[in-house]
Amino acid sequence: MKCSWLSISAAFIDRKDSEFAHTCRGQRFLKFHNQIGFSAFFLIFSLFFYLSGCGHRHIPLPLLPPSTPVRELPATQHPYKVNGHVYYPLPSAEGFVEEGYASWYGKKFHGRPTASGEPYNMYAITAAHRTLPMNTYVRVLNLENGREVVTRISDRGPFAKKRIIDLSYGAGRKLGLIGPGTAKVRIEALGEVRLGAGKPAVFKSHPDFRRGKFYIQIGAFLKPDNAYALRRKMTRYYKNVVVFRQPRGDQTFYRVQVFAATEYNTAKDFETRLESSGFPEAFVVAR
Repeated sequence: MKCSWLSISAAFIDRKDSEFAHTCRGQRFLKFHNQIGFSAFFLIFSLFFYLSGCGHRHIPLPLLPPSTPVRELPATQHPYKVNGHVYYPLPSAEGFVEEGYASWYGKKFHGRPTASGEPYNMYAITAAHRTLPMNTYVRVLNLENGREVVTRISDRGPFAKKRIIDLSYGAGRKLGLIGPGTAKVRIEALGEVRLGAGKPAVFKSHPDFRRGKFYIQIGAFLKPDNAYALRRKMTRYYKNVVVFRQPRGDQTFYRVQVFAATEYNTAKDFETRLESSGFPEAFVVAR
């Protein structure tokens, strides 16, 4: 409707201008001189309505260049929480070596989905680890009998203290774990693969996770008074003792943490000292 009205208005102005052409030269000049300002204003005003009304539908907007696709982090690489503790999966397994206790899991979990999404097969040679990338191949050496096995990480766990890897029944049998249940082992990452991709791929680049700010958590309380009482006690022996407030659902936990070191191995040594000093549940926290 706006466009039609403006077209009629423009035609009306043209007819008026043509009538001026038949008048005398002096009268035409005076009329034109008096109306030129109004005509210019009217045309600008009409153009404004045209552009802001139906006219804008005919003006194409500039196309934005397509954005560069961002590689999304796999779901299995997202931080996750178990029993109040947050675990941060490593972006790469390159250079990863660890010693601790291995265990195995079998019939109770057979056929159930693993953290990677695939069903657990107790007879396959697989394992669970808390932070290694999925489909990392690791060599597991039983330090108690000398047996070793190469297995693939397909699940998350174990979450029992001091255990570093949970082997499938098939892998545990090769290491001689089925009878004793656990054994001290050394694990070494060999490479990462995608299922069906063939031989292990080159390790991904990654920052140095062995350096940073490491604290040892020695207690977690629902009552802040208890947390701050423990903090006051520990500051008699250690300089940097903090209370970290962490909301969790409808509750808030107050976690007491002692600064350990800026190097992971040193922090683990400090963790052992605190365990023997009356804090058996102490564990390393990276910030």
